[in-house]
Amino acid sequence: MFSKSKNKQILNTQTREQYDYARKRINQKKRLMYHFVLFLAASILFIILDKFLKVGHQVLMKGWYAWAIIFWTFTLLIHLLNVFIINTFMGEEWEDQQLEKLKNLQEERILELRTQANQEIKTKETIIKKDLDGITQIKNETNPNILPPENL
Repeated sequence: MFSKSKNKQILNTQTREQYDYARKRINQKKRLMYHFVLFLAASILFIILDKFLKVGHQVLMKGWYAWAIIFWTFTLLIHLLNVFIINTFMGEEWEDQQLEKLKNLQEERILELRTQANQEIKTKETIIKKDLDGITQIKNETNPNILPPENL
């Protein structure tokens, strides 16, 4: 009875994670498509402004639209690489692997520090024990609490 609900809960969390990941990927692709449509519209607008309306010829050089389109193409390519290539290699699975790797490194470092601290404690304890043994030995050799004989 209990195992069925746990399995259902695990499946629900897994399906929820898959759903969230799918939604995130869809939103990324949707934003990329908006970016592409905006790029096309702006490119056409730049060409019309430069070729037909001669806007920017006094301030900018002739053919400025080409440089603007090239720059925008470069940013669109970066966005495209980010969505389809980089995110594929460095997605949630990669993040989880990196997180686990860092957690393992931290645990190893904590264990090293604990063993080092334990060794320091043991050495200090042995030093204190030796000091106490030396003090009790000196006390036994010259005991100031010995009472004088009562015959006097």
